[in-house]
Amino acid sequence: MEQTLRATVNSQNMAAFKQDVVKKLEYTIHKCSSFSSTYVPENIQEDKSNDQSSRWSSDTNNPPQYLTLKLQKHSIVESITFGKYEKTHVCNLKKFKVFGGLQDDNMIELLENGLKNDSTAETFQLRHTVGDRPFPCRYIKIMPLQSWGPSFNFSIWFVELTGIDDWEVVKPCMDWFNTYREREVVRLCLKHFRQHNYQEAFESLQRHTQVQLEDPVLSKLHDILVTHGDYEGTESFMENSVTSGLFSQYIGQQEYRPAWRPIHPVDSELQPGMRGGHQMCMDPYTETIYLFGGWDGNQDLSDLWAYHVPSHKWTLITKDTEAEGGPSARSCHKVCLDPERRQIFTLGRYLDTQYRSPENLKSDFYVYDIENNRWTLITEDTGVMGGPQLIFDHQMSMDVEKRTIYVFGGRVLTPPAGMADDRPGCGGLVGSSEPTFSGLFSYHVPTNTWKKLCDDCSRPGSPGVPTIRSRVGHSMLFHPGCRKLFIFAGQRSKEYLNDFFTFHVDTHEVRQISEGAKKEACNIPAAGFTQRATIDPELNEIYVLSGLSKDKEKRDDNVQNSFWVYYIAQNKWSCIYRNENTGEQYWNKMQHLEPCPRFAHQLVYDHVNKVHYLFGGNPGRACLPKLRLDDFWQLQLCRPTHAQLLQRCKLLIRKHRFEELAARNRMTALHYLQTTLSEIIDHDDPEQTKEFQLLTAVLFREQEDRSIAMIQDGDVDCHHQRSQLFDQLVAFFPDSMTQPTGNLIDLIPL
Repeated sequence: MEQTLRATVNSQNMAAFKQDVVKKLEYTIHKCSSFSSTYVPENIQEDKSNDQSSRWSSDTNNPPQYLTLKLQKHSIVESITFGKYEKTHVCNLKKFKVFGGLQDDNMIELLENGLKNDSTAETFQLRHTVGDRPFPCRYIKIMPLQSWGPSFNFSIWFVELTGIDDWEVVKPCMDWFNTYREREVVRLCLKHFRQHNYQEAFESLQRHTQVQLEDPVLSKLHDILVTHGDYEGTESFMENSVTSGLFSQYIGQQEYRPAWRPIHPVDSELQPGMRGGHQMCMDPYTETIYLFGGWDGNQDLSDLWAYHVPSHKWTLITKDTEAEGGPSARSCHKVCLDPERRQIFTLGRYLDTQYRSPENLKSDFYVYDIENNRWTLITEDTGVMGGPQLIFDHQMSMDVEKRTIYVFGGRVLTPPAGMADDRPGCGGLVGSSEPTFSGLFSYHVPTNTWKKLCDDCSRPGSPGVPTIRSRVGHSMLFHPGCRKLFIFAGQRSKEYLNDFFTFHVDTHEVRQISEGAKKEACNIPAAGFTQRATIDPELNEIYVLSGLSKDKEKRDDNVQNSFWVYYIAQNKWSCIYRNENTGEQYWNKMQHLEPCPRFAHQLVYDHVNKVHYLFGGNPGRACLPKLRLDDFWQLQLCRPTHAQLLQRCKLLIRKHRFEELAARNRMTALHYLQTTLSEIIDHDDPEQTKEFQLLTAVLFREQEDRSIAMIQDGDVDCHHQRSQLFDQLVAFFPDSMTQPTGNLIDLIPL
């Protein structure tokens, strides 16, 4: 059987072959739960978007409703496309599931998703592999869960399936899939026999099939623990497993835990003062953070600071950058760093209305040379050079390898109403109360050239330049590996955004990741315009710290703390931290434990040492509108360490050993509790201490209870208890090494 598995089609070869054989798959209607009037299931086989009657509609919205399709041939089904009516419709599927299988009564889930309530067809990728091997289907089942009109029946207008039905490709996959299922059945039987100590049946089945239940390493653990009851040997085995790195996959799958720590510089007298709207960037190779400008509640600032992480020391590089030939005092600007050439670029700023004369509305662009401590004016006005006009609350990201800076969004500063601006490149803009948003630009450092990549959707004008929905207060991050800008959230006039999309800097392709959460969704960050985001290209993760967000259920804006991780490869958001307290008294107590909620703050990330740094911001206190913060924080995202997991394993092992001893000899068990078990407990941890104290209750069970639970070596109860411990311990090992997660007994129909 193992030889058959190795002889099946090579998945890499098939991936190369697939490009030529993926096609539209023919199907018939096999079965449906119900249909109403003339809205028969066969209607979905034709795409008639302008015909409201060309659809399948269920006779009721009571679950379960379904539609089962039978493919003309066994096929590897890769995607499903849903066509729609030419207008929005209350019967469109807001939520649905898709299942697939070789039999109509035995299918696995391939997709769970929902359709937008519009007229645009949508295509979804279906699960079509087990591990890295494709598997075939003959039946596809679509199960509606919710329509856009809560009390309306479900409707499907058109369905198209694509995939591979070439028998030369499908047959090896079919053979492998059948062999795989046969092998998994044998493994479930082996697991059941071993759990129930049917040793002869276990050995006989394994001998006849040559199927391994698990990796031999874990079979050795089972022999040490369950068969021989060698608890010390089990601890030694787990120590060796940790040393060998076998717990690394488990650690990588665990959720992060945020650990905030206030930073107290060596010289508390020499550090940046209170501010918001400042800018920070970090050189991870020298572990130095640079801070420039900001608003202290009364005026814009023009100071430049550096914080050296190893020495815990701030250095004031320049009190007034303008006096040193650099940029004037400013806030709401942006900076980006080239760590290889040790240069900091800065662009944009905010100006109050009374200062917005045509002369003041030039978009100056500076670079700071860190090594030589020198500012250089690159250009007086990027708008004249083909770049953005004077903007604020935009975003800048740098492709260090290609020496290209990307600038997206921000609000264009225009003269007050009635004042014309006839400078070249400004198009004679006249001041207006209507906000004007800037598009997407690139700046190539070596050639000192700007290029417009996208116009704002409300201001199309440049021939051949596509449009994009611009905004302010968004996040934009560059991933050098996939060559994409990741753009999230922001604000456009009075609209709060939480859409998420990418822009490929080489192909200029825009791809939506999500177009914003629906009202009831809470699995992505709230719509906001002052969140701060960072990226770790090595881990393929994006981090978002919330700021000022808009809750549609409440009139007021909310300043609340939450921290999110977006796992790029899995296309999944996870909220790892949320604190919804808003009371001033609460945060006064917490000021040394975690930062209070804020906006106009700055967050930078050291991707080498995996540490975030937060400074300043506006706490949003209505009673103190000019108040700004000067607190400085470090954030580490922690997962269990190898040492912590080993301690957890040893605690599990010793607890089971104690239970076994307690059933035999109370005094021996008490001594073991006071010595061997006690030494593994973290007595500073309230949960572990409480758990340890509760263990003493085992010693005082009624005598008859203990006699019933009496455990002898080789006894059935003993085998069962040790098997349970074995299952707990193997959860730390890679899935590819372990026995099946299912149980044979659960497959019995009731």
